[in-house]
Amino acid sequence: MQLAVDVLQHKGAEITAEEAEAAGVAILLHDIGHGPYSHALEHTIVDVHHERLSLLFMEEMNRQFGGRLTLAIQIFSDQYPKKFLHQLVSSQLDMDRLDYLNRDSFFTGVSEGVIGYDRIIKMLAVHDGELVVEEKGIYSIEKFLIARRLMYWQVYLHKTNVSAEQMVVHLLRRARELAVAGVSLEASRHLHWFLYRNTDEQPSISVLLEHFAQLDDVDIAAAIKVWRHADDLVLSLLATGLLDRRLFRLEWRSVPVEADYLESIRTKASHTFGPTLPLEHLVFTGSESNQAYDISVEKINILFKDGRVLPIDECSDVPLYTQVVTKYFICYPKELQS
Repeated sequence: MQLAVDVLQHKGAEITAEEAEAAGVAILLHDIGHGPYSHALEHTIVDVHHERLSLLFMEEMNRQFGGRLTLAIQIFSDQYPKKFLHQLVSSQLDMDRLDYLNRDSFFTGVSEGVIGYDRIIKMLAVHDGELVVEEKGIYSIEKFLIARRLMYWQVYLHKTNVSAEQMVVHLLRRARELAVAGVSLEASRHLHWFLYRNTDEQPSISVLLEHFAQLDDVDIAAAIKVWRHADDLVLSLLATGLLDRRLFRLEWRSVPVEADYLESIRTKASHTFGPTLPLEHLVFTGSESNQAYDISVEKINILFKDGRVLPIDECSDVPLYTQVVTKYFICYPKELQS
């Protein structure tokens, strides 16, 4: 973000020291609402979207810092007149995406995600108050979109990763079901609050943030360890599979999973684990979609030397990357495999 601000200032964009600081604060805090195990927690026991939680945390911090985050919140919420500052924080070419593709490539060893983020940043400019990319940066943007597409299939949506995440999702959903039913489960204080809270009663924002801020990976990991010995067989199977890395088998399909195939796997599960178990947590289906560039939202615009501004999908091969590819899956314990 600091490099991008320096580049834009050098090219004549008016960015005050206060705006530069606020943009830095906004990019550092924009994902603070992500909890441990990221979306797995968000889609199960925490019923508040991570962007909403990020804003709540920023507003609470703003109160504690006597209004010092007001400008950062305006930029984060796209309520500040200089729209390009928000685009640096959240857009199809924001600083977060440039950062995590390289970082995730490094830590996973998948070289396809490596991009020349520094060159892309040097090609940024402001035109009519919005972020644009200079014409000579077209191919760098194309490589960025290709890298994003490849990283989704090779890393983020790799079947091993999807299987593990889905097991965590169903583990937490099952734990929540048992908690609602009054079953006593061992959990840390703050995880216990989310599992057993009454969703009909809206907690105060301060209480919600207090418990959420205290949650981390250790709470979930410790729960998985202790739930391995749970009386509930489904909870125990999921926890044991995660701990021993006996991940469920995941099969991809180009079309939705056939009903008769799903039923055949569930019949095997019923014979193997017992007919009274809630099989929806042991044999389940779903889908994942990959779209490197979405033409239906705010686009990446290219500034040509003659002053024209065109969205990149109208002046390059990017339409090849705009297609939404959806894959369907079925997931189940490997012992049910034919």
